[in-house]
Amino acid sequence: MTTATDQTKSTSVLATEKYLGMYRRMTMIRFFEEQVNELYTRALMPGLAHLYIGEEAVAVGICEALRNDDYITSTHRGHGHCLAKGASPDRMFAELLGKEAGYCKGKGGSMHIADPDTGNLGANAIVAGSAGIATGAAFSAKHAGKGQVAVCFFGEGALGQGVVYEVMNLAALWKLPVIYVCENNLYTEYTHFSETLAGDLLTRGAAFGVPSESVDGQDVRAVHTVATKMIARARAGQGPSFLVCNTYRYTGHHVGDINREYYRSKQEEQQWKTDRDPLKILADWLFSYGLADAQALDAIRKEVGEQMATAVNFAIAAPYPAVDKVAQDVYA
Repeated sequence: MTTATDQTKSTSVLATEKYLGMYRRMTMIRFFEEQVNELYTRALMPGLAHLYIGEEAVAVGICEALRNDDYITSTHRGHGHCLAKGASPDRMFAELLGKEAGYCKGKGGSMHIADPDTGNLGANAIVAGSAGIATGAAFSAKHAGKGQVAVCFFGEGALGQGVVYEVMNLAALWKLPVIYVCENNLYTEYTHFSETLAGDLLTRGAAFGVPSESVDGQDVRAVHTVATKMIARARAGQGPSFLVCNTYRYTGHHVGDINREYYRSKQEEQQWKTDRDPLKILADWLFSYGLADAQALDAIRKEVGEQMATAVNFAIAAPYPAVDKVAQDVYA
């Protein structure tokens, strides 16, 4: 016979496993991006990459509430979204290095990784470029009737693009199961968002009658709570939602953006890293409730570090695509 005490203990164990899983996934994203920067500085990676360090709680908090068959679309800063939705680090690194083992056979690179097996319809180098794709996926999901939803990730700079409002209008009219997630990391490339976007960001969704909320994007538990509610609403056929996640990128706009003091101070960066690190915020909460200790989190970091080292070595050793395949799967 199962008692109330047994059920409470079981719930507590499940909750602990859930949040430790979130910590592991955020650590994976953090370590992955640090390795990406290392590959760039070693001149092993062609082109640039836009790192997600500092924003891990947004992708993880939302994707942890999704099913494998749910859809996401991503941005030029998309590694975190891909990993949070279930992409494998070794194939991710291979893609960044232009290797055939990559998700797009080395032809997509950092900004165009897609993985349909996990519902990832692709990152997109065009600001707001995936808004129509996510909304189209939601349209398809509604008519398929299997309860799938779509999440459209974009930065605050995308709110300066008309396509966001066009698709949000249609999603509201047709009650499409899509959540529009604005990752407001404060800077549209090198300009503070207050200089590029007028008014309150939340009013963008409210203008279309779309339920809109703002959340602390550094707190994975807060993000997950709001996302779970919005996703459940979408599955129930009640239409789209708009979520503004207030977050911060710890590094430059891209890996080559090193000297940033002309648009933001070192003091500002350090304050976010010290006081608002999403991994530290979750770790402190786990410690405060006795759900984990430093040894447990150290073990996770060690495990993830070894996984990243193996994945990088795989990608470096992997072959490039054959020359005669250069035009295969490429469309214009």
